[in-house]
Amino acid sequence: METVLMREEALARPDDERQKKLYVTLKSITSLADDINAFEFVSADGEPLPAFTAGSHIDVHLPDATIRQYSLCNSPDERHRYVVAVLRDPAGRGGSVAMHDTLRAGDKLFISAPRNHFALSKSARRHVFIAGGIGITPVMAMIAEVRKRGEPFHLFYCARTPQRAAFLDRLKTLIERGDVSLHFDNGDPRNGLDLASTLERRPADTHLYYCGPGRFMDAIEAASAHWPAGTRHCERFSASGAIKESEAATETETPFDIELRRSQKILTVPPGESIVDVMRANGVEVDTSCCEGYCGTCMTRYLAGEPLHRDTVLDDEDREEFVMICCSRSKSPKLVLDL
Repeated sequence: METVLMREEALARPDDERQKKLYVTLKSITSLADDINAFEFVSADGEPLPAFTAGSHIDVHLPDATIRQYSLCNSPDERHRYVVAVLRDPAGRGGSVAMHDTLRAGDKLFISAPRNHFALSKSARRHVFIAGGIGITPVMAMIAEVRKRGEPFHLFYCARTPQRAAFLDRLKTLIERGDVSLHFDNGDPRNGLDLASTLERRPADTHLYYCGPGRFMDAIEAASAHWPAGTRHCERFSASGAIKESEAATETETPFDIELRRSQKILTVPPGESIVDVMRANGVEVDTSCCEGYCGTCMTRYLAGEPLHRDTVLDDEDREEFVMICCSRSKSPKLVLDL
């Protein structure tokens, strides 16, 4: 599968600084479209927030101890606020419903510092964005950055209806200029964007970025399979169908040991349990969210051993140093973690 990360932008490292939580105030909640709200966070002490790059996301620690990831949609030039857009999805895992139904302006809560698994290429001279529904969120920050760079781009924005498409007011000028194309299918994918023809040709020095629902992402991945390695970048809200099918076909899992080097503990991970499950059962707390290897919350440095990677975040180079402990296992009898 095509790697979904850029090597030119350093991946956020799971060091002590990154693990610090930021105490923030929810300054405002604004309706953007049907069932889509923008949530604006500012520092609770009035200090500037850590800088971020286009494509970054934050962990939001909700009052019920749930952790969810949301992409930043405001300009990376802004240090006084973080803004995320959230679609209320009753069929989801509960985070979006909690964001919409329980949070109010003025609430205090914790978030993580931004991290980026969906960075813009520095070598690209032209950018093609494809956003499906709420997948427009990280693309808004990306567009702000490429416009600042003066680099050409085109956005294909796909949604069910105009009423369910966020940011149309902010995109109005770009739509009129021809830099943004809108595609509304009214619930029938056959009426949507023709991905095969859209992605058939790839102009020189062009990179593709895409984000949206799982099947939409899988379709884009298939339609762009002929693009050169390293020119496709995506961010998923769930594990891909291909990854799930691959795991289903995996041979019976075998037990292995994990050594927590800093904690001086050795634990056994049996078949059917994750590294995180075993750690928590032995009193070692670790932040997780998706538990499917696509959000990056549990990214951990390993010091020895050979992981069996099952994530959709890390590329080959990062996998030589990091592992997602929510879903990955070990090919070697022991995996030594920097914990």
